[in-house]
Amino acid sequence: MSESHANQDSPSPITRIALRSAELGAGLSIRRALPTREQRMVGAWCFLDHIGPVHFGKEEGLHVGAHPHTALQTFTWMMEGEILHRDSLGSEQIIRPGQVNLMTAGRGISHTEDSVPGASTLHAAQLWIALPPEQIDIAPAFEHYPDLPGWLEQGLGLTLLVGDFGGRSAPVRVYSPLLGVDIRSEGHVHAVLPLRSDFEYALLPLEGELRLAGQSFSAGEFAYMGKGLNQLELEMAAGSRALLLGGEPLETPITMWWNFVGYSKPYVAQAQADWEAGAARFGKVEGGEGRRIAPPKIPWAQ
Repeated sequence: MSESHANQDSPSPITRIALRSAELGAGLSIRRALPTREQRMVGAWCFLDHIGPVHFGKEEGLHVGAHPHTALQTFTWMMEGEILHRDSLGSEQIIRPGQVNLMTAGRGISHTEDSVPGASTLHAAQLWIALPPEQIDIAPAFEHYPDLPGWLEQGLGLTLLVGDFGGRSAPVRVYSPLLGVDIRSEGHVHAVLPLRSDFEYALLPLEGELRLAGQSFSAGEFAYMGKGLNQLELEMAAGSRALLLGGEPLETPITMWWNFVGYSKPYVAQAQADWEAGAARFGKVEGGEGRRIAPPKIPWAQ
């Protein structure tokens, strides 16, 4: 299942990870790439759901009630469809294909997500970024990025979602050294892309098929490549698409439970207690009345 890369500095073997499927509602399933038993994080990326591509009927689609977050940033990359974001700061923003929504939870925020009325398709990646220990209690914020760097290179269509790549910088504000690149191939392509050897990397096939270090990968799989890479040799079939993620490995282990991130169990337990008590730190979401999601019991507190 594993094979070493060529022309790289002490690289790790590729780990092939099967995504876990779950239902988000009628007619809508997701596939989870992070966290898994095999791999918890990629840099500060600590959560990754591949949503769709899916076609749904009337009254279906994505509808997620009010829920809280701490010590992380939610990062939504939209490829098809539209989603309405509302949060406890009063933000109300529709995200459309080619755009990123970034919500910084910091000390606490809550939000809802809903498919736009009339929408019948959805294809997106939903990610979380763990904030560094010194930033976990910063003020919450929301930012919408409708314009991102995009270009053609070696027969690939590249969109830089976060970080620096190919001599370009994304405007998305994050607190750790990270990379996110959407990669598309119109025809059959073999390309070599430069990487940073101090980053760890992973590749999520979104559509079609790709080959990496002699192995074939397709949607429903996640290729964790580790660190020590200075280039990515990638072969993509026509009409394929993938998400390249990278970042400096996080030195301090995080505690992640339900929708909370922290650096200790007491911190996470307090966040959950505050949400259950209706504490002011999480505010209220306009339109989220009656759709407040209750958390499961904390395993270590039982």
